[in-house]
Amino acid sequence: SLYRQLAGGVTAANILHGSANTIGGKNLTVKLKWGLPVDSMTYDKAPPGIKFALGENVRQTNSQPQPGRAPRYPRTRMGVEELLRERFTTAREYQAEWAAFAKVKSALKKGEAEPIPPRKDIELDALVEILEGKRLVHAHSYRSDEILMVLKVAKDFGFRIASLQHVLEGYKIADEIAAAGTGASTFADEWAYK
Repeated sequence: SLYRQLAGGVTAANILHGSANTIGGKNLTVKLKWGLPVDSMTYDKAPPGIKFALGENVRQTNSQPQPGRAPRYPRTRMGVEELLRERFTTAREYQAEWAAFAKVKSALKKGEAEPIPPRKDIELDALVEILEGKRLVHAHSYRSDEILMVLKVAKDFGFRIASLQHVLEGYKIADEIAAAGTGASTFADEWAYK
């Protein structure tokens, strides 16, 4: 596949996490190279990113939980928004704890015991990077109402959605997407039903 992509003119790729989680994993930007080891393709000059997902993939409403297991959360579109708002509220609190710790630590006098730092949380570290504008958000989306929701959440918490992936109903709200300074990455051909 790399050979065909390079032959077609693709030189770099933004590799994103799957779409099963509202807040997925961190991305990896690669510069495609034929015949070289995979670890030589990492492109460190690209800004770090993270994958968000909305819609049916997250809610998994098309599948039933195994007997005896609780249904997956979030199960509704409102639940997706609630999850985002809860995690970013928690990230703000985490950010404030670390800022308070840094302030106390910087004010220490010689010989004073160093305070115990807050508990490290790598998931919240990534969300704090988003709040601080250090990590880009790439959001898997289909429906215009969900796109508007994620743009509003981002505005309310003071960050920007860098790109909307798929963005099938983005044409319905193109003005709102443009006003948010968000890009769109859609399909170039008729891939499956999309």
